Amino acid sequence: MLIDSPIQIAKQWPSLGAFKASAMNTITLPNSLARVTTIERSQEVDPELVGMSKQGVESIWRAIEAIYKTGVHPGISLCLRRQGKVVMQRAIGHAEGNGPNETGSSTQVLMRPETPICFFSASKAVTALLIHMLNEDKLINLHDPISFYAPEFAKHGKKNITVHQVLSHRSGVPGLPAGLPVETLWDNDTIWRLLCDSPSASARGDKLAYHALTGGYILERVVNVVTGKTIQDVLDEKIRQPMGMKYFRYGVEDRYANRIANNYSTGIKPFFPVSYLIKRALGGPLDMVEAVSNDAKFKQAVIPAGNMMGTAEEMNRFFQMMLNGGEWMGKRVCQDITIRRAVQEVAAVQFDRTLMMPMRYSAGMMLGGNPIGIWGKNSAHCYGHIGLINKMAWVDEARDISVSLMTSGVPIVANNIPSLISFVNGIGKHCPHV
Repeated sequence: MLIDSPIQIAKQWPSLGAFKASAMNTITLPNSLARVTTIERSQEVDPELVGMSKQGVESIWRAIEAIYKTGVHPGISLCLRRQGKVVMQRAIGHAEGNGPNETGSSTQVLMRPETPICFFSASKAVTALLIHMLNEDKLINLHDPISFYAPEFAKHGKKNITVHQVLSHRSGVPGLPAGLPVETLWDNDTIWRLLCDSPSASARGDKLAYHALTGGYILERVVNVVTGKTIQDVLDEKIRQPMGMKYFRYGVEDRYANRIANNYSTGIKPFFPVSYLIKRALGGPLDMVEAVSNDAKFKQAVIPAGNMMGTAEEMNRFFQMMLNGGEWMGKRVCQDITIRRAVQEVAAVQFDRTLMMPMRYSAGMMLGGNPIGIWGKNSAHCYGHIGLINKMAWVDEARDISVSLMTSGVPIVANNIPSLISFVNGIGKHCPHV
């Protein structure tokens, strides 16, 4: 269902506008947002039934439109639940065909709420909960060393690194070896051998450095050992099937591969020192991330820290289950104490040596804070995860909301950050405490 929300396009100096778009590496904005907006009205409840206002909902949506107008996200999908009810299930833009370097003759496919997209690092939250669920089953002890389950990991000072330290980004193995061929990312056995042969920069597990990819491969190996199954099968049995997910898996089934929204490297090309930090965290430049993440082999791979795929609503459904204390539609997915352990703060705010900023983590989640945190103002009751800065999924227990914002652009140096901050703060403003 389409809504009217016109966008003003500059009529003067068109060549200057084209030059600016090229320099900023942005998309071509449509003459009318209505033509690229989809709202699932039948899925949305009256906001007043859950303590919100219609004006507040529309204000939140205008914040999404403002993010889209920055031109760095070809497609955006949003799902917001309040008191367990869907208040917003909407999308804007294109899943493919309107990237910065795609011509007007490209086939354009609208982004819709049902369009699956790669969650990137938001995948870590799901993988982390799987580990906590295996702890609930007494197959894993979170404070056991990884080497108890996989002795080969003990080499080079890693003997005492625990499962919990991997979950909380303190294993001392935050990055993959430099110069690794891209195709190695879907060779999990080779990655495992490389990680076993890597030294730990924090043998005591006391140095915080975000694990962009490595933690997922380490945790995957533990899952394989203690269950005798693939992590894909464990995810399917414990979360995907019980919660009725269509996608929500590492990679995507071949029959759905052509439905996944394309990813686009947008914004100004990062320069030093930002480019160095990106390469250190991800193993390559953003252009590589775009190419790799749209590759068919990436869509078939199992990368537990970075290639889960599904809809914004599915990721929101996952976090709503956590907000429900482990229940979904009358089914017990996991125990409430398992959720509590997954979101318990590991330590006070600490400087992250990978992200180069202060962060607050649980064993698997990014936590908010007071007076301000990653999930906005007065967000100490919030937990969730970000994917490549621009994908955001979180819970706010104080406001009884779960939010999932999925975007197809991958800008680092761009004008998108202020609009993202305004969106997050708008959620807090228009979803009062309960």
